[in-house]
Amino acid sequence: MSGLNIPESIKKLVGTAPFTTDAIGMSGASVRLYPDAVLKTARDDESARREAGIMAWLHGRLPVPEILACVRENGLQYLLMTRLPGKMLCDGSLLAQPHRVTGLLARALEAVGAVDAAGCPFRADLDVELSIARRHVERGEVEVENTDPATFGPGGFRNPEHLLLWLEANRPEEELRFTHGDMCLPNLFTENGRLTGFLDLGGAGLGDPYRDYAIARRSLQDNLDGHHGRACPGFDADALFEALGLTPDREKLRYYALLDELF
Repeated sequence: MSGLNIPESIKKLVGTAPFTTDAIGMSGASVRLYPDAVLKTARDDESARREAGIMAWLHGRLPVPEILACVRENGLQYLLMTRLPGKMLCDGSLLAQPHRVTGLLARALEAVGAVDAAGCPFRADLDVELSIARRHVERGEVEVENTDPATFGPGGFRNPEHLLLWLEANRPEEELRFTHGDMCLPNLFTENGRLTGFLDLGGAGLGDPYRDYAIARRSLQDNLDGHHGRACPGFDADALFEALGLTPDREKLRYYALLDELF
């Protein structure tokens, strides 16, 4: 989104403050980091509107940015929010302490799971998620080159349509609670040993916690095996489940990891 034309109402709030551009993430949104605020500009679609709505609903329930302004024009949503304090969990200084990062990730999962979901206006169950996945497949929006190498090709699925059909035919039983939807390290912030915030909530809502478990485990693994960040030989991402005191259902983990390949 080069040459971004910021709405006048947003310009009045940010003034002439300097900013940097945040290139972390794969959402396709433009993110400007100001000293005390963040401007996220994305296509004005269902996910963008969900994000603004769920952030407003979560205020007082989880540490999320406060919405300063939300403007929709020219097919775009301009979401100006307060800047979270601290560092992303994928920060190199934190990845040097893998068990510390694992503990913080476990606490983040517990905090999300403890949100009282009564009255939550957003759903993220398989009826919703598979419908979105089908839309992505039918529109050719699945970026196969960014999926796990084992997902497609020899020994895997032929193509995204083949995977989608398998997911639709093999739905596991769901246990619904509040879920984040994209529980990866760049979306979690920490400072002085405590969690300070959650970002990228466009997929949040009532869903199965295994969606969060699967994404969290994969993000931990990718950031500590050198795929995205620091290589820590010998580290086992299953330490996350030890920190949670959980014996995971491996089939559900695999299912939700595969589902995320279509997003």
